[in-house]
Amino acid sequence: MAEYKIAWLPGDGVGGEVLDAAKRVLDRVSLDAEYIPGDIGWKFWKSEGNPLPQRTVDLLKSTDACLFGAITSKPKEEAAAELAPELQGKGLVYSSPIVGLRQLFNLHTNLRPCKAYPGNPLNLRDDIDLVVFRENTEGLYAGVEFHPIPDQLRRALESHPKMKRFSDIANEDMAISTRIFTRKGCRTIVRDAFEYAKNHGYHSVTVVEKPNVIRETSGMMVREARAIAKDYPGIELWETNVDAMCMWLVKNPQHYGVLVSTNMFGDIISDLAAQIVGGLGFAAAGNIGDDYAVFEPTHGSAPKYAGQNKVNPIATIRAAKMMLDYLGEREKADKIERAVAQVIAEGRVRTYDMGGNSSTMQMAEAIASAIK
Repeated sequence: MAEYKIAWLPGDGVGGEVLDAAKRVLDRVSLDAEYIPGDIGWKFWKSEGNPLPQRTVDLLKSTDACLFGAITSKPKEEAAAELAPELQGKGLVYSSPIVGLRQLFNLHTNLRPCKAYPGNPLNLRDDIDLVVFRENTEGLYAGVEFHPIPDQLRRALESHPKMKRFSDIANEDMAISTRIFTRKGCRTIVRDAFEYAKNHGYHSVTVVEKPNVIRETSGMMVREARAIAKDYPGIELWETNVDAMCMWLVKNPQHYGVLVSTNMFGDIISDLAAQIVGGLGFAAAGNIGDDYAVFEPTHGSAPKYAGQNKVNPIATIRAAKMMLDYLGEREKADKIERAVAQVIAEGRVRTYDMGGNSSTMQMAEAIASAIK
């Protein structure tokens, strides 16, 4: 029997191709694992009305971790139009399966390392090494939304003085998406960020919010960060507004170590941070909870490239490396990290986004061959 059971979720578009590339590298380091495929994504939304079938949820419960490829997501009306004819008109509403996994398994911490590898022609600078911690289950992505506005909610909101300017807007002409923070959620993500900074030698943690405007939710996040920072006297707490953070990341990203933010702001700044070290082809993420974790590249399904064996698999290979760290296989993880750095530095193998013409699997083979 294998030591580990890994849920294997290719998903849509190029998801299967990049997972196959990661599997080549995992095989090279001889990970003793059974990879168990599962169903997720657009195909199952169209045919079953559920992009995250219960059988897949049950599969994950029987495994040690999950490696996830990519999914296609579309707006509400477009998604409904692509349902099989027998499913249309039944009130089915599409929701992102990766967001669903995060909430079902309480994968509260989204960890996104953004490291510049010397030799990468896409780096903004070679001395960037920062990490984004993103709260993963609350905020604007919690999915508590309304359209049209229910009468009961409308009456409750009308007691707020700033709702007066909307008083003549009909319920069907208004939509509301809630931004829900909990004290526990704020504390968990901030403490995870400080613990990571302490364990990996970073000297600062920057909380990225907008408390001067979004006073209650961002205010709670900042207040909790200030309280938790007192437990880490050797690590500075910096505070910045999310709009200013975007500017500073472009101007001097090398000044930052660990960034921590809530769900939507964290999503935005992590993609920006990814671009300054080469783009989403290098951007991996871990969705980590107390008892389970899902690892993924952060790029989408790229349907226009599906089947072409073209896209950069390094993000997925780095996600596999993060999974090894999570499983405690740090020697194998370090081998992959060194091999990725070596292949990028040598520059002989480059995918299209790096200005080359190497295929997805050629990049994977080069990284696997570099593993000693």
